[in-house]
Amino acid sequence: MMDPMVDLATFRQVLGHYPTGVSVVTTVEAGGAPAGMVVGSFTSVSLDPPLVGFLPDAKSTSWPRIERTGRFCVNILAHGQEPLCRTFAMKGGDKFAGLAWRASPAGLPILEGVVAWIDCDLDAVHLAGDHFFVTGLVRAMKVEHPASPLLFVQGGYGGFAPLLTTAA
Repeated sequence: MMDPMVDLATFRQVLGHYPTGVSVVTTVEAGGAPAGMVVGSFTSVSLDPPLVGFLPDAKSTSWPRIERTGRFCVNILAHGQEPLCRTFAMKGGDKFAGLAWRASPAGLPILEGVVAWIDCDLDAVHLAGDHFFVTGLVRAMKVEHPASPLLFVQGGYGGFAPLLTTAA
């Protein structure tokens, strides 16, 4: 439970200053229908074994569809793919209608124009407050277009401008 000294508006406002990458997690259901959802919480978890993770909302209607398949593909969106992000953020409807995609090595949707994709087998799902913490064992991955990723920060979408200096 949150400390009564921390209210939800302050929590969102403070954490909103930390940028997150935007990804679409996809799968293909048993009947052959593609399914997907937007996540702004994707991260690497472990090098050995190679694990990645994300945190879907516990109330998500898309997450159970993905979880049932036991596998997923993370599509890292490029800076110009905000409209694609909005499509996958909507509730209901056919999110793949009219979209260009091809099958990954595992047969999962790779969306056209993404920076990179990562095929995973579902490793674990843990309840974490009002979200689940999902880990996936990486099976295949590739950089498609080495471009600036789509970022979400302070309530809006943007890109990344590399610094002119590098860390020593």
